Amino acid sequence: MPTIALVDDDRNILTSVSIALEAEGYRIMTYTDGSSALEGFKSSPPDLAILDIKMPRMDGMEMLRRLRQKSDVPVIFLTSKDEEIDELFGLKMGADDFIRKPFSQRLLVERVKAVLRRATPKDGAAAKESDSSKVLERGHLRMDPERHTCTWKSEPVTLTVTEFLILQSLASRPGVVKSRNALMDAAYDDQVYVDDRTIDSHIKRLRKKFKAVDEAFDMIETLYGVGYRFKEA
Repeated sequence: MPTIALVDDDRNILTSVSIALEAEGYRIMTYTDGSSALEGFKSSPPDLAILDIKMPRMDGMEMLRRLRQKSDVPVIFLTSKDEEIDELFGLKMGADDFIRKPFSQRLLVERVKAVLRRATPKDGAAAKESDSSKVLERGHLRMDPERHTCTWKSEPVTLTVTEFLILQSLASRPGVVKSRNALMDAAYDDQVYVDDRTIDSHIKRLRKKFKAVDEAFDMIETLYGVGYRFKEA
């Protein structure tokens, strides 16, 4: 079973969440701050990380920023804040999901399952997703879903699970406009609700990552009021 890292300075949450996830068969690693978690990840990288935003020494946002410099491990944020800006900022930085405190253990377990399903498609879905399991090449773009690798002009571009699925959906049919709802369906489990701005944040981050490799990158087009499309070569 996958290994999940819990990073929170509240030991009650560490204990209760650990019990809930271990009951589902997951292996759990716990940390009380971002600094020790990043150090622990070097020797024992998790399959998914659950981070509290407000922590001493290093908060969740800073930990995610540092983590994204070296890893595309899926990240779920725990937050007790009601400020929408935190969620949007976290998504722009590469978070995969948000859960607001207080939360039910069942909700957390379902969100974890949903993110892991997106990160590691089951073999049983191979027949339905046979086309998406193959290497996708569109001009200078090359995506390998099985290895979760993406390159542009042979240069690697590190994407989160959500970013990868959104780009894969767009690039699979160049020239075809994909609505935000269609991109949500491609990137998120049915049990996870996200709004339009979530998709917009992921698109902005995708563009930024590709422009870091190639300043002239302009393959993802916005059709205002309609959606997005990947340019035809």
